[in-house]
Amino acid sequence: MAVASAPIHADQARALLKALGDPVRLRVIEALGGGERCVCDLVTDLGLAQSKLSFHLKVLKQAGLLADRQEGRWIYYRLRPETLSALQAWLTDLGAHCGAPAKPCS
Repeated sequence: MAVASAPIHADQARALLKALGDPVRLRVIEALGGGERCVCDLVTDLGLAQSKLSFHLKVLKQAGLLADRQEGRWIYYRLRPETLSALQAWLTDLGAHCGAPAKPCS
């Protein structure tokens, strides 16, 4: 199911791309691509120390890429599809205009 998203501006796209630019954070995003995951599973699957993972999860959450919920003592993270859709739309729009020829110099 497609998720409606508000258009983003270049500064928002930069912040999202910066968050995604780190190899560890990209691994986290890929791990969450299959659905919501508990931090305990992410620590094990990604082979990261809890403190290192927590830092990267915080950056991704602040960028708007992740949502979380607490259940007992565990925290579960999931991707925010509306943010991914907004970034995808921004990139699609960029790609649609990148082939335009330059205006003649005067």
